Amino acid sequence: MTDKNYIVGDLIYDAAIYDGLNTFLNDLEFYKKWLPKDKEARILELCCGTGRLTIPIAKEGYNITGVDYTASMLNRAISKAREEHLSIDFVQEDIRTLDLGKKFDFIFIPFNSIHHLYKNEDLFKVLKVVKKHLQKNGVFLLDCFNPNIRYIVHGEKKKETTAEYTTDDGREVMIKQTMCYENATQINRIKWHYYIDGVFHSIQDLDMRMFFPQELDFYLECSGFNIVHKFGSFEEDDFYNNSEKQIYVLSLKD
Repeated sequence: MTDKNYIVGDLIYDAAIYDGLNTFLNDLEFYKKWLPKDKEARILELCCGTGRLTIPIAKEGYNITGVDYTASMLNRAISKAREEHLSIDFVQEDIRTLDLGKKFDFIFIPFNSIHHLYKNEDLFKVLKVVKKHLQKNGVFLLDCFNPNIRYIVHGEKKKETTAEYTTDDGREVMIKQTMCYENATQINRIKWHYYIDGVFHSIQDLDMRMFFPQELDFYLECSGFNIVHKFGSFEEDDFYNNSEKQIYVLSLKD
């Protein structure tokens, strides 16, 4: 979400660099499991990026709409869908103000995307949008990190290499990471130091709002959702103290 106080660097939204970093699909089977059995059901993915999950779900025969704010990501998604001969409705829009004028049977916000909702009001706006678009008996899924204070403190002390890969346009990319956590805002100010083809390129900001477990449970329930399940992994392990993830299966309250 755009706000001068919160930053995501432009290079992070370079679609080829994004796709090169995010090749894994360990969450796909989880989301596919919870899809409606009826292939005529309407599916909505918020923060779809380059279609990492959108396209595989469409290939299963589902009618899925993907929404994202970033044009470069959506252009990449559209290109990938065309290569697969898929007709997918991709929409460029701010998910805080989205109004598609129709309801969906299944809505999901994957890949830690809610960490870019930096203020409580941003999250509440998005949850209101979800409620507006979700069918009465629909299902809403989202996943995010379980904040690990020890990891954050360690990251403040040392620059570490987090990724090395080659993009499909031939660039050799290495990313080193540092971070600094702000207690007052719950923002983890992450800096990614990019080296491209062996040469330092730039430092890119990746600000992420941390949501603590009881806090997020409360926000979801106060916004009109039932927590049907809360998992700590995509293998559906129970959520506990050392879980890396917070993964929610939600329904609308009566």
